[in-house]
Amino acid sequence: MSPLARRNIALLGIFNFCCDFRIYAPIAVVYFAHVTGSYALAVLLFSIAKISSTALEVPTGIVSDRVGRKLTIIAGQLASIVSIACYALAGDFRMLAVGAAFEGLAFSCFSGNNEALLYDTLKDENRHDQYADYQGRVSSMFQIALATSAALAAVALLGFGMRLLFLLSVIPQVVGLVVAFLFHEPAQHDRRFETNLFAHLTDAFVAFARNARLRDLSVASILGFAIGEANHMFYPAFFALLWPSWALGIAGFLTHGFAALGFRAAGRSIRRFGELRVLVWSSVASKVLVLGAVAIPNATSPAVSSAASLLFGPNVIAQGSLMQKGFTDAQRATMASLIGFGGNLLFALVVYALGALADRVGPRYALLTAEILAISVPLLYWRLYRSVTADLESKAHEDQTAQG
Repeated sequence: MSPLARRNIALLGIFNFCCDFRIYAPIAVVYFAHVTGSYALAVLLFSIAKISSTALEVPTGIVSDRVGRKLTIIAGQLASIVSIACYALAGDFRMLAVGAAFEGLAFSCFSGNNEALLYDTLKDENRHDQYADYQGRVSSMFQIALATSAALAAVALLGFGMRLLFLLSVIPQVVGLVVAFLFHEPAQHDRRFETNLFAHLTDAFVAFARNARLRDLSVASILGFAIGEANHMFYPAFFALLWPSWALGIAGFLTHGFAALGFRAAGRSIRRFGELRVLVWSSVASKVLVLGAVAIPNATSPAVSSAASLLFGPNVIAQGSLMQKGFTDAQRATMASLIGFGGNLLFALVVYALGALADRVGPRYALLTAEILAISVPLLYWRLYRSVTADLESKAHEDQTAQG
């Protein structure tokens, strides 16, 4: 592998760590409520960030495909710095809302773009078949950053105020911006597209229309993201029924720690068993664990749910590897952004419905309902697996018949 490719991969791992090293994350909602004087307004800020990300998801994907991966990642990191600075300096809801809007812009810039940067880098080296290995390694840095920053936040809160945690969180984001300028634009990414924006977007839709398996995979991804993210927001409320409040940080640390291990092992698992098998069985095993933890609540439920995150990495990497193989080079980030757009829209509906249900029946039964609905995701993966297996068996039979 060339030095430029190795540098891009190493830098992406460092960038991912900087991106999610946010010391303020565990106390964000408390800080927002302190500034605004309202928990309702505090939660609204998360909605603003999600709405901003949803609205900009497709435009930033098109920008990535047309002007470059490096410039898009720089723009996203600048938005991230502005976002956290607004949070740190805010004296009222309006400044926090500006920060939330910029946070959504940052997320939309990174969505699809960073995966495309890695895939294009590997394709330059004719090593795109190793995407799962490298994506697993660089993605594990997200979880390591989350676990480390959560542990550091617990210590920092003993001697510092909440606002200072936001100011300290700007530092790794500035480091991330420096790293972003050091990336090398992959030669595989050709910015000289002659089509206009409408034609570019149309081509992305056509690519989905022509690939039935990519459509099934995309639908499963959208459902899995929407229900999974909504559940993730409510799990602390469920854990609080079983563990004391001081121990909730331990659950978060375990969750991110197990997830980091899963991402590191993802490439090795996919090499041995293949993307589809890993996708199906990681999804099934994870669903069994979390359904058991919620359906039979006890003191071990938070630990069991955290352990299920060990399967999260292999699932995400296997899914992403299959998608990258189905995406076209010219619309790689745009197609990923379309899936992200669908996931964000459905998430907004699911999280509201889950919250309304939790108000009526409590967080445990709301989560149980959502986890039962999420069984549709491994079923879609299984249908995709059976379809591919049937085609391979048919082809093998045809080859055997031709030889005979």
